[in-house]
Amino acid sequence: MRSNDEQLAGLLSFLEAQTHVKPEEIPNIDLYMDQVTTFMEEHLKDSKRYEEDKVLTKTMINNYAKNNLLPPPVKKKYSRDHMLMLIFIYYFKSLLSFHDIETFFKPITAKHFSAQGVSDLSLEDIYHEVFSLESEEIERLKADVSAKFERAMKTFSDTPAESEDQEYLRLFSFVCELSFDVYLKMRLIERIADQLRRDEPPVKKK
Repeated sequence: MRSNDEQLAGLLSFLEAQTHVKPEEIPNIDLYMDQVTTFMEEHLKDSKRYEEDKVLTKTMINNYAKNNLLPPPVKKKYSRDHMLMLIFIYYFKSLLSFHDIETFFKPITAKHFSAQGVSDLSLEDIYHEVFSLESEEIERLKADVSAKFERAMKTFSDTPAESEDQEYLRLFSFVCELSFDVYLKMRLIERIADQLRRDEPPVKKK
């Protein structure tokens, strides 16, 4: 088994290698479904956990449209804005319910999606702005992960020093710290979604 120090080094290298799809990589023409899934597979393949995993399938995309996460295609074609929305969905779907994603997307789609937007700020502008924070956030995350690791490596000091059991229990402590962090952040996002729904004006009865 890899040592805990080797585990940390691998995790930090993994974080450093993280990238996102640049808007300029998205074709300037509308795409059919097969072209969309091919593009996403090629550009997001490094984010897959397992080689056999699918980034996006036709069924997934149809499901997103059915659940109001994605505006329907125009004449079976998907625009650049559709592609940007699909990338956001890809990152959100492992953490949030469709209901929560729909809540966050509703104002974005209504105001900034090209086919129906009423704002001068495009969806691409929003995408650029959000992902411009990436490199800075990665550095903060690396520092936070390293700090959590250092704390975890000080736990279970009563177990035999440098034993296999101590090594694993400290790794388990580290995993618990990371998990608790993710859990709390997910709960915070859920609370924001719940508050947005409570703040929505009531639908007027006809």
